[in-house]
Parts: sequence; C-alpha cells; structure tokens
Amino acid sequence: MTLLNMKELLECGVHFGHRTRKWNPKMARYIYTERKGIHIIDLGQTLSNFERAYNFVREQAALGKDVLFVGTKKQVQGTIEEEAKRCGMHYVNRRWLGGTLTNFQTIRRRILHMVTMETNFEEGKFERLPLKEQVKLGKSLRQLKRNLEGLREMSDMPGVVYVVDPTVEINAVHEANLLDIPVVAICDTNCDPDVIDFPIPGNDDAIKATRLITARIADAVLEGREGMQAAATQAPAKEAAESEKAEEEAAEELTGADEAAPAEDTEQSASAEEAVAQTETPEPTDSVKEEEPIPAAETPEEEMAEEPEEEKKEG
Repeated sequence: MTLLNMKELLECGVHFGHRTRKWNPKMARYIYTERKGIHIIDLGQTLSNFERAYNFVREQAALGKDVLFVGTKKQVQGTIEEEAKRCGMHYVNRRWLGGTLTNFQTIRRRILHMVTMETNFEEGKFERLPLKEQVKLGKSLRQLKRNLEGLREMSDMPGVVYVVDPTVEINAVHEANLLDIPVVAICDTNCDPDVIDFPIPGNDDAIKATRLITARIADAVLEGREGMQAAATQAPAKEAAESEKAEEEAAEELTGADEAAPAEDTEQSASAEEAVAQTETPEPTDSVKEEEPIPAAETPEEEMAEEPEEEKKEG
C-alpha cells in the first residue's frame, strides 16, 4: 500500500482551508499562509501527521481491533459507506445516535430488533396484520436500517474511530474521548485538534480530498488485516518446525546412546571371557609335580593263586 504524496494532495485540494474569519486559533500551527481571505494548510505537516495516523490504524487492525468510520455530511456519506464496506469495517453515515458508544448495550438491542423485524418480513409473519400496522412496521424498519445498518456486525467497542469533520461529529468525538478510544480525524482550520488523538490537517469539505484520505485509511486497515492473517498462518508452521527439530534432536540422542551401549557391552564381554579362560586353564608351574599313576589293586583270586606256588617251592 502506498502512502500519500504532495502531488495527490494538491490535485485534490487538501490544502484549502476555511475563510480566515471562521478559523480556530488552535489550528495556527498547521496553517501555512493566507491567500484571498482563505487559509492555506501546510501540506508538509499533513503528510507527517497522516503517516502517523496510517501506521497507528494499521497496527490496531493487525491486532484484530475494529475501526468505526463516521461521517454524516451529505458530501461524504457515500465515501464513508463505500470505503468501510471495502475494508470490512463499521460505519455511521446518516445520523449519530446519542449513546452509540457510551450506551452501546441499548444500541445493540435495537440492532437485534431490526434483524428480527427483517426476518419476520422475509418469512411473511406480518402479512396477517392489518395494512395500517404493516405500513407502520415497515416505516420503523426503514428508519432503523437508515441509522443502524452500518453497525449491524459490531458486537463490541471499536479500537479506533475515524471521523471526517470533528466539528460536525462532536458527539462521536466526545463519546470516544469518554471511553478512551483513539480518534483519527481530518481537521480543517475551524476544528479543535486538542480533542483528536491523531489529527490530519486537511480540507474536510471537498469530495475528492475526503475520498483520498478515507481510501488510504481503508488501505491501512486492509494491510493490517493481511499482516494478522499472515502471522496466524505462520504460527502453526513455526510450531511444527520447532516440534520436528525437537524430535530430530531426541532421535539423535537415542542413536548416540545405542551406539555407545554395544561398544561397552563388547568390552565387558571380552573382559569376562578373559577372566573365565584364566580360571579354567591355569598355567603350569615348576613347584607342581605330575602325580604318579596308582597301581591297580590285586584281586583275591590272584592272591590265592600265588600262595600254592610258594608252598611248592618250600616242599
């Protein structure tokens, strides 16, 4: 996504402010000069402040926070709706209902009531009612959709509120300040920049100027969402790689232990065989003599046979 440049700002007339008699003295630091009774905004400060706001919106979108686009002036209604839908965010472009942020639970109940009425009309549940009642319910539904259509999917507080002309949307800025929600706004020379967290000095009346800056803010939201999705897809891959690495290290340790164990076993078995051989076959020494064979004992018959011979010799 490309940021703004000086040529685009000049072509869209972002540098034109209000008449000098309608200025707010707090905007003096953003005014470059005066020409024909009209203040000229310093586009150098516009670029630097827009870059800060762009980076902030992108970071908040990357964290998963929503952005609420607010602009109820007739010349910005279409731009607010188009750009908010393009980046998938919420918007208010018809009327800011009091308590939209500070009393959000009530607003949320009205949104659910609107959805229920739409479902009943689609299913034909109101066809049995008298015609006058049907017309009355249809008018009520159109009014709810006119004011709350852009908040249909908003179930929690937004992380950022983007405002075109904070002088007109003073109630939205006030509620955001009460809830400590950061506000990004296009501030003309008649605005109060002290109540805005990220003021963008510029023309908030020209259609081209508001469309240019609003489109870039929507681009920041899309870029932040893409970064969040990329991080979500990379996290499982990183965990898988770490688990594979741990398994490989464990396998290497096991193989090393298995290789060391057989070597020790062979050494122990060899030493045991040597010990057994020494005990079974002792080496002969000089001090040990060979035993003489023991003569076999004579039997009684042989002794009886020798006695008569001796007697014959004596006779």
